Amino acid sequence: MTSDTTQTEAVPEETGWLRDTVARAQVVLWDFDGPLCRLFASRPARQVADELVDWLARQGLTGLLDDAERESPDPHGVLRAVARRHPRNDLVADLEERLTRQELKAAASAMPTPWADPLIRTWTAVGPRMAVTSNNSPQVITSYLAGRGLLPCFAPHVYGRTRDLHLLKPDPHSLERALSDLGAAPGNALMIGDSPSDHHAATAAGVPFLGYARNAHKAALLTEAGVTRVIDSLQPLLTAVRAHAAATGSP
Repeated sequence: MTSDTTQTEAVPEETGWLRDTVARAQVVLWDFDGPLCRLFASRPARQVADELVDWLARQGLTGLLDDAERESPDPHGVLRAVARRHPRNDLVADLEERLTRQELKAAASAMPTPWADPLIRTWTAVGPRMAVTSNNSPQVITSYLAGRGLLPCFAPHVYGRTRDLHLLKPDPHSLERALSDLGAAPGNALMIGDSPSDHHAATAAGVPFLGYARNAHKAALLTEAGVTRVIDSLQPLLTAVRAHAAATGSP
């Protein structure tokens, strides 16, 4: 695992809306790959997607994908496309298992998103409950969080990919499971995600959404999807959490 000790804090300028967002959130739902870490930091996700496509080709099944799907940089896009045509098929189960193995390998070298670890620990300490709502394998998420010492901040509320692949985000299934298990109203929750599918799932579940974009391309995708609140660093969010804790006398 990579170290979090290189993260050095500089106090950013706070904004009122971010402090208000922190004050309202009783439950925080996190996407995994993006806001918490870069899962495929040392091995591009496109390479994993290409390997899934190549495996389908070796089975003589390239016809299951159209040209755009075969060129997808997102392994979940490949998985979703096959599942859409062959729901609950053994082929889909085999493909999902192959992706899970690739994700587990990637988790060993995943890069923590700057400021994510201290933000999680600080925010958990001052009250809100945390959950992960992701299209990645729950086994992978749990492995990564345990390696970072973050699992106690989330467990048992890790909601990842199931064998029912039609329930992947943008379907709100994982968010609704988290809200139900936590006994939380959608309006009292906050989702932090980095993709349009995260935003669409949050909207469908009635959960306020905060976009995280590590680069201009990610920010543009979120903006085009209608996201109005986007941050390019978790640092101001950490500052807002600390300010809220100081103002309310939280530990």
